[in-house]
Amino acid sequence: MSKLPNVTTSIFTVMSKMAAEYNAINLSQGFPNFPVDERLTDIIARLAKENVHQYTPMAGFPPLMRQIAKLVQSSYNRTIVPETEILVTAGATQGIFTSILALVKTGDEVIILDPSYDSYESPVLLCNAKPIRVALNDDYTPNWETIKKACSSKTKMIIINNPHNPTGKILNEDDFLQLEKLLLKHPDIIVLSDEVYEYITFEEKHISAHTKDFLLNRCIMVSSFGKSFHITGWKIGYTVAPEHLMKEIKKVHQFLVFSVNSISQAAISEYLNVVDVNLLGKFYQEKRDYFQKLLQNSRFELKPCEGTYFQVASYVNISKDDDITFCKKLITDHGVAAIPISTFYSDHKDQKLIRFCFAKDDFTLESAAKKLCDI
Repeated sequence: MSKLPNVTTSIFTVMSKMAAEYNAINLSQGFPNFPVDERLTDIIARLAKENVHQYTPMAGFPPLMRQIAKLVQSSYNRTIVPETEILVTAGATQGIFTSILALVKTGDEVIILDPSYDSYESPVLLCNAKPIRVALNDDYTPNWETIKKACSSKTKMIIINNPHNPTGKILNEDDFLQLEKLLLKHPDIIVLSDEVYEYITFEEKHISAHTKDFLLNRCIMVSSFGKSFHITGWKIGYTVAPEHLMKEIKKVHQFLVFSVNSISQAAISEYLNVVDVNLLGKFYQEKRDYFQKLLQNSRFELKPCEGTYFQVASYVNISKDDDITFCKKLITDHGVAAIPISTFYSDHKDQKLIRFCFAKDDFTLESAAKKLCDI
């Protein structure tokens, strides 16, 4: 009998496979198609000939862990201890999975805010725990009254995703104030803060859980070098957590992957000396603005995008099809792949919305936009 009977092939796999079959422009899966920074490729080319190919320590390559501590300090003015509060992971998803497996027990409940990344629920189910899916408001702000009502004595964890995938929404100061009030009433709840797009925000500055004192002793922060540095295939990220939580997370990590790709860790450790993460927001804002400009004469209605490299669009003026059907026809009939937003909801709520990834070179965006404007 399956432990995950309702889990089928990921919508990202389905749409990317269809895009390949029909030779469509793939704006579905969230991976950049432009070159990696030459400074990083030069570093890894040099390191390939050096002695960096064996296991690193379980928690991470020590120089990289020290660099992560410096990055958190410079970005958020938070001092962390590399040896006890950092874990390098095989991508952010592994960090999320490992944290949930380590901390959530049979019978616990975990609150997940929909629309949500599809990797949150499965580890909860594998713990014999119960995912409690709570919908965000229609403008993708959290409905704190609904969230409060969903909390109980069984609630072990709340997962927040900021900046938010798939919508590009970011949390504001009032959201953190409401979260603080909630946690005061429920002192045993842990927060898992998925911040993989933390450096990709635009007009409004990202507010990290790292900056909130009330969270520091009860929150796991998850970050992604893959997302930040356009190297998603490297599958390398990291988690930051207080020592009492990190001890438990490391227990699972050591039997899941033990240690993460050594040459990637060494390369990123060096790269952090030369790269400025604060330029990422400007870089992707220019791409967002360009993509929006290219689509201004289309029949798509573009929704606000405050962060990430995803643009949500309504096709209500184009078709009455459900969003999955529309996305399949978009590939087969028009040669562009996108992701249907309903797949991010537990109840498959269909609002005639789809998600495009604009982390692409200008030629790809221009080619896709021409097809989309012709619909």
